Amino acid sequence: MSVTSDRPIMITGASGYVGGRLLRRLEASGRPLRCLTRRPDVLRDRVGPHTEVVEGDVLDRASLDAALHGVHTACYLVHSMGSGCDFEELDRRAALNFANASRAAGVLQIVYLGGLGDDDDLSQHLASRHEVGRLLRSGGVPTIELRASIVIGSGSASFETVRALVEHLPVIVAPPWVETLAQPIAIEDVIDYLLGAIELERPLDAVFEIGGADQVTYADVMREYARQRGLHRRVFRTALITPRASRVLLGLLTPVYGRVAAAMVDSLRNETIVTSPAADAIFTVNRRGLSAAIERALVNEDQEFAQTRWSDALPPRRTVRWGGLPVGRRLVASCVVRVHRRPEEAFAPIQHIGGATGWYAANWFWWLRGLLDTLRGGVGLRRGRRHPRDLRVGDTVDFWRVERLEAGRVLRMVAEMKIPGRLWLQFEVEPTEHDSVVRQTTVFDPAGYIGLAYWYLLYPIHHRIFSRMLRGIQRAAPDGPGVTPTRI
Repeated sequence: MSVTSDRPIMITGASGYVGGRLLRRLEASGRPLRCLTRRPDVLRDRVGPHTEVVEGDVLDRASLDAALHGVHTACYLVHSMGSGCDFEELDRRAALNFANASRAAGVLQIVYLGGLGDDDDLSQHLASRHEVGRLLRSGGVPTIELRASIVIGSGSASFETVRALVEHLPVIVAPPWVETLAQPIAIEDVIDYLLGAIELERPLDAVFEIGGADQVTYADVMREYARQRGLHRRVFRTALITPRASRVLLGLLTPVYGRVAAAMVDSLRNETIVTSPAADAIFTVNRRGLSAAIERALVNEDQEFAQTRWSDALPPRRTVRWGGLPVGRRLVASCVVRVHRRPEEAFAPIQHIGGATGWYAANWFWWLRGLLDTLRGGVGLRRGRRHPRDLRVGDTVDFWRVERLEAGRVLRMVAEMKIPGRLWLQFEVEPTEHDSVVRQTTVFDPAGYIGLAYWYLLYPIHHRIFSRMLRGIQRAAPDGPGVTPTRI
């Protein structure tokens, strides 16, 4: 797309995994944008003030005419694999509707993200992805089809499937497809290719194969993920595991992505590697290898969690959920209490926590936990605090370390004790009309099945200890009569 064009770029699937990331990059560039969605009220809260949101459905031809009017480039980033119906027929209808509506509206370019694979003996999933590309081109609008292999990034269905298998299974017994070649590509590289297609000076009708720097097997992807997570996993290949059994297992391990993962199972027998260098002649993308792509995905996930305000992210529910809420691969438990003081006063006991002050409840438990950690060669409680009142980022608080501190508002600490995973403790103080609400959140990133066992076995104890701690903070504010914390 010419950088001087004032005609908007349309994104379908802006609320999805790829579309949402493309949306943020395009908004940062200042280009005029329009998003097509079935639920405009929901999407408007997620886009910038200058991004136009229009209602429409690719399965409803009549809804597309006004939505596509005046569009220069339309990005087609939707599929029906998670619908639970005949996804091939739905995708066929959607692609034809979009192709015809784009032609009628005078759209100059369509950009579509499909899947790699040789056209011979394709699975239903990959055959459908290729068919969608052909149908989009059949409308007469120049269409760039980018065919990709596994996308590496937190939230990608294929990546989450690998993650679930490695995190939950001590030994991975997999079908023959575990030795099929693929060419995983980092989500950042996918976005770079999409942006490159959007920024071409002239409309182009072509198919480009895109992939990362490495050609590896699915077993290699699992092993590399396990290595970076510090997990010891062995992968065994056997013909005894049927595709049906694979679909059932993936549905159990990845309930959020289960339908999509199940639809993708048959595709794993198809090699998804780049066989044509045509993309290199058009696009300049510094492609990451598998190791760098996984490392980047894990780092991005950590950064997103580090910036999370749980007072905004968690639902305002008042029912107890045993075991906490699963958020990605992490487990989150949170409780809140009202304190009849200004935020800075409510935050003062939080800033003084640990060391000689103690933990406001069950100090014997913290002493015992520190002793056990010391016996295992950990730091225990012997470090205490640098200062009983002053606290800074990087300070140690017994066996915790301060990662984030916003005066009077947020304290986030990471545990440095020896446990099968990573643990964070975060306090947030939010002002209300007459007082303050204190939220205490624990986030645990389990190291495989041992970490999960640790979390769930100790959850009843931690539930009681942390609830008492929050009541202790409430009393130390000081406040009136204690109120039982509400747990999420």
